[in-house]
Amino acid sequence: MIETAATHQVEAGALADDEKVDLLGSVPFLSMHVGAALALFTGVSWAAVIACLTTFWLRMFAITAGYHRYFSHRSFKTGRVFQFVLAYLGATAAQNGPLWWASHHRLHHRHADTDRDIHSPGLRGMWWSHVGWILCRKYVGYDERLVRDLLRFPELRFIGRYHMIAPASLAVAMFALGAWLEGRWPALGTDGLQMLGWGFFISTVLTYHITFLVNSVAHMAGRRRFRTDDHSRNNWWVALLTLGEGWHNNHHRWPTSERQGFYWWEIDVTHYLLKALSWMGLVWDLRAPPERIYQEARRGRTEMKEAA
Repeated sequence: MIETAATHQVEAGALADDEKVDLLGSVPFLSMHVGAALALFTGVSWAAVIACLTTFWLRMFAITAGYHRYFSHRSFKTGRVFQFVLAYLGATAAQNGPLWWASHHRLHHRHADTDRDIHSPGLRGMWWSHVGWILCRKYVGYDERLVRDLLRFPELRFIGRYHMIAPASLAVAMFALGAWLEGRWPALGTDGLQMLGWGFFISTVLTYHITFLVNSVAHMAGRRRFRTDDHSRNNWWVALLTLGEGWHNNHHRWPTSERQGFYWWEIDVTHYLLKALSWMGLVWDLRAPPERIYQEARRGRTEMKEAA
């Protein structure tokens, strides 16, 4: 299938009308970048940096553990309350609701790196796979048939329909925190605008583009342990930035595995945190790759050594 995908290269200019950048529809996404740029003029403090990193990592975990491993692949189980927590926290990353996210991701896995893939860099290039598909009108909606298992939860449908409530609530919380810290501990050198800028806008833009690296870079650069019918790669530095999502060739070989770093040396922070949450009883039935997948990996290493 890799060869087939290569023979279906799409010319850079061959975009349908609904695949071109929709400036009006992209205003929320572009506004986040404008807000991040303006935040550079608010100054910076250690409190703002800590807020930025905290909101970044919390939302990155909600995307990797919640939107991806739970909602898209059902790689572990949890109760309805913690399911809602994952959904709402994930929605604060301003990447739409969990139904939209999971539907498009499941579609990607069905047609990975073929001419029906929604964001293959091998077919449409780096720009398209990273942000181009998000900026067009074609993927504003989603196929409900792909997420029937999730549609039965009215709270998930609500978050999807009103997905901007979650990031707006985080923005308000960041501004309020900064204003409170300014009055309570002025020595910290922060205020409402600074905390809004760093704790929300810059943090959100970082979450955007680091998440999108999995769609773009992890299908172009890295090593292939498994001979999957796509271009997925294991990329260690993408894995570090995304809390484990960079072990993408592993993931495409066995998508329902909760852990994506299949070996101890493949750092997968999301897996470590989910394991800790399982000890607390918040999640359970963490799915792992079967032994035959490890056997396949060992055969692959043997064949590579013999070929060398």
